[in-house]
Amino acid sequence: MLVQEFLEYSADRLPDKVALVGDGQRLSYGEVEAQANRLANALIEEGLQRGDRVVLYLPNILELAIAIFAVLKAGGVFVPLNPSTKYDKCCYILNHCQAGVLVTTGRQADLVRELVREVPSLKTIVLTSLPDETPSFPFLGYGAIQCDYNQQRPPKVNIDLDLACLIYTSGSTGDPKGVMSDHSNVVFAASSIIEYLGNVESDIVICLSPLSFDYGLYQLLMVFKFGGTLILEKGFTFPAAILKRIEEERVTGFPGVPTIYAMLLKMDLSPYDLSSLRYLTNTAAALPGSHIMEIRARFPGVKLFSMYGLTETKRTLYLPPEQLDTRPNSVGIAIPGTEVWIEDEEGKRLGVGEVGELVVRGSHVMRGYWEDPEQTAIRFRPGSIPGERVCYTGDLFRMDDEGFMYFVSRKDDIIKSRGEKVAPKEVENVIYGLSGVREVAVIGVPDSVFGEAVKAFVVVEENGISQTDILRHCRTHLEDFMVPKYVELRSELPKTPSGKIKKTDLS
Repeated sequence: MLVQEFLEYSADRLPDKVALVGDGQRLSYGEVEAQANRLANALIEEGLQRGDRVVLYLPNILELAIAIFAVLKAGGVFVPLNPSTKYDKCCYILNHCQAGVLVTTGRQADLVRELVREVPSLKTIVLTSLPDETPSFPFLGYGAIQCDYNQQRPPKVNIDLDLACLIYTSGSTGDPKGVMSDHSNVVFAASSIIEYLGNVESDIVICLSPLSFDYGLYQLLMVFKFGGTLILEKGFTFPAAILKRIEEERVTGFPGVPTIYAMLLKMDLSPYDLSSLRYLTNTAAALPGSHIMEIRARFPGVKLFSMYGLTETKRTLYLPPEQLDTRPNSVGIAIPGTEVWIEDEEGKRLGVGEVGELVVRGSHVMRGYWEDPEQTAIRFRPGSIPGERVCYTGDLFRMDDEGFMYFVSRKDDIIKSRGEKVAPKEVENVIYGLSGVREVAVIGVPDSVFGEAVKAFVVVEENGISQTDILRHCRTHLEDFMVPKYVELRSELPKTPSGKIKKTDLS
């Protein structure tokens, strides 16, 4: 099965059913299919070849959901990019994956003008909306495409071993890594999650996470696979409006992250009719046990699924809701059709209560990192069956006597804040770019709302650089979730005997 067939099969079965709601619009499966086909045909006419990368630099708008399927229909590989990504990182990713097509909004016209000069592989620009002034670069307008191209379904050119998408994730080196997911990886992961959530056609799921984040992306993919309805939102900035939306749309599935649940628990929910909710899910970071108990009290009768995953496998573990009372701090067991275990540094499998690295085996283990064989070899290693590769998560776990897994810590220093991965090195590099900064160390610190908050320790020259200056510089050059919540100025940073900054002495 190919990923675009999630849409195609649902459109064939349920052409008039509402598939996608957002931006004041309600699109049926038939309408989404027609728009995706027109865009796919336009991309093919523009010269898109099988396996070409298409960067989707868009917020959570309907055109992004449609473009994902259009790229797949055209035989390409979609690369979703967070709309808050700044120019330097955007340019790096486009060059790294040698993108041939960029789909973005007219608001990004100035940025696109620079990218066209700096990314030699970039040949085609599609704008979902038009800027106030006509751009100096050639482009295709999404509206014009929908008028000028036919809605006939393009012939399939891929098989399920071909890449479907590249999802860029923060790496400990500071450079983003492109996780390669082929069609079979995505189909398996979506199918496994649908199985344990028990999704059915009548489910209505609200998506608050960016589709550039795999948690958000899979809400779209899963809903289109089982033929449900997706309510596409741009975030949780206005919680009251989201709760009203859940009430009005009779939402049954609510995927959240610890930050969102922490905000919900501070609200008075009594004005809202949330009785339609059937299940809640959590990933990105573990929910505190106290929050789990409070969520269950505030949402009686609603199933809560505590889960663990990473971009390299999509989803890895889930805790069946009936286990919450017994082991609220566990993130569960392997998702259906997969296997997990814990190993020590020598590769020995560990038993009950022992702490080691979680290893994952299954069809959801992705293909590796784009153009990065060194990092691929570290994370994806040979399995027990010749030719097989398993994923070493880089996370430390322990197991209880019934096989349930408990997260202990990360082996690297990646920070998980607001449901996103933050590489300290990337933040440090940006702060070092501020004239007068001598030393920087960035760590994650516990936070009741963010899960972990980003904290920067900075040593500056005697030139009057303030915490405000550092934060302003970070907001200019980093995505919102990477900007430190705390900046502490110090006269010096602790060092190891070899002279390296000793982060373990910082807090």
